Formats: sequence, structure tokens, C-alpha cells
Amino acid sequence: MTVTAAFDIGGSKIEYARVGRDGTVSHRATLPTPHTGWTDFRDAVASLVAADGSQATRIGISIAGTTDSATGIAAAANVPAVNGHHLENELSTALGIPVRVGNDADCFALAEATVGAGRGMPIVFGAILGTGVGGGLVIGGRMVRGAHGVIGEWGHGPIVAEAVAARGIPVIRCGCGQTGCLDSYGSARGMERIHAALSGETRTSHAITEAWHAGDAAATRTIETFVELIAGPLSVIVNTIGPSVIPVGGGLSSDAALLSLIDIAVRDRVLGRYTETLVVPGRTRGASGLIGAAMLAEELPA
Repeated sequence: MTVTAAFDIGGSKIEYARVGRDGTVSHRATLPTPHTGWTDFRDAVASLVAADGSQATRIGISIAGTTDSATGIAAAANVPAVNGHHLENELSTALGIPVRVGNDADCFALAEATVGAGRGMPIVFGAILGTGVGGGLVIGGRMVRGAHGVIGEWGHGPIVAEAVAARGIPVIRCGCGQTGCLDSYGSARGMERIHAALSGETRTSHAITEAWHAGDAAATRTIETFVELIAGPLSVIVNTIGPSVIPVGGGLSSDAALLSLIDIAVRDRVLGRYTETLVVPGRTRGASGLIGAAMLAEELPA
């Protein structure tokens, strides 16, 4: 019998589960993510598999980092124990089970394309609006892997510097090393940065959206600016790849009214005639990493 196990690995915790082909998740368990070295990380992964006793026949892993598609070597700023390691080969050897590894945003997109908002659709671009701005691309039900493991990173590149400066918002250096990246303004912290520059107030993104819903003028200006900055780059993605739908994950995706504004702004800027809603909330939130990782493992022999 085929048993697919999955991991969702972030900077603070490793989450494990069994995942059915229909996306059902069971036997969930977590451990803190070790930061002390590879051996501790490998042993933590192995202990979760052993504790389940499922006799998993294949494993998928979603991780907050990249895996170079040419070399298989991982790089993850928040999971330093994996840096420099060939995750698929080394974990397959340690566990005695075939392993597939994908970036967390890519796994979100795959989960949405398989059992979520993009189920059955030919081209799905999964967008992340949370602590950062990212994405993943699925075509024909298969995750697209970019050169060197990078694809869908529409939050990076100096693409909004002029638009930001024109609004009197400081143009800052992104964590990736470039200046004027959407990641610095289209994330939750980015919304807070925009609000501070435009209003002089320090508020959390949650407080800003709450104030906007209540009709606050300063918060409304912030949200309008936030949406404009996102809509331009996202419309370029739409014109480039022609997605059938764009499911959104990350903390900001829980605000349906905000996504509706983004959807309208994007569809107003693209060449295609999208009469139906294009930008939608993801349906696999809370389990997207596990589901996407499991679907990635479907590439492995049964």
C-alpha cells in the first residue's frame, strides 16, 4: 500500500502528517526546527516519521527556502541547518524512503492547483501575501521548477522604486540586496511601512485593515496605495503566463475585501478579458504546505 507522508518546514517548527490523494490530512505532529546543525535536523525529521509508525513509502517536503534544481543543494535563511545539503538525496538515504523537496510557495501553488481554488485548471499562479511576497507556478497539474530552483518570485527586483518614491514613501533596501522590491511594500510589514510614511502613524497591518473597514481615511489611503503597488507587478505576471486563477495565501489573504480590491485592480490592468474573479483566497490555508508537499511526492514511484 502506498502511504504518502509530508513535511512543512519553517524557521520555527517542523510539521508532519500523512496526506491522502484527495488532500485529506491526518496524524499531524510537530517539533521545533533545530538550528544547531544538520544531524539534529535530520534526526528530528526521522523521529517524526518513526513516531507515526505509518511505514511511509514516499515523502514530500515543503520548506521555506530554495533547492537548486541543477545541484539539489538547499539554501534557507530561516532553516540554516539545511544549507549546503542535498536534501532529497541525504534524507532519502537516512530514512530509506524516496523524498521530494519543494519551496513552500511552490507547494502552496501545487496544493491549490490540485485540491484547492485552482483544481482542474490548466495554469495556476499561487501568490503569497504575508510576511513576504512570493509565488509558485503550476501548469497542467505539475509544479514548474525554475532554473536554480527560483520561480514565481514576483516580490523581488527593483520594480516599484519609482512608484514608491512618487508617493513620498522611502525607497529601502530589500533583504535580497536590491532596492525597491515589492516584497518591502506588498507584505504585511510593507503595509505598515506605507501607512507610517503616509500618515505618520505606527499601526500593525491588522489594525490598518480594521480601520479601513471602519472607514478611516488614513487607513483607506494606505490600502489604496498598497493595492496599486501590488496590482502593477501582478498584472505583468498575468500577461506573461496567462493564469486561469491566482489563489492567494499568507496572512493578508484572510481579508476577502482586500483581495477583491486587488482582483479588480489587476483585471483592470491586463490584456485578457477576465470576466470572472481572478485573484481569490486560497482554500488549503493551514495545510497547503503539507498538501503541496504530498502532491509533489506523487512524482515518485508508488
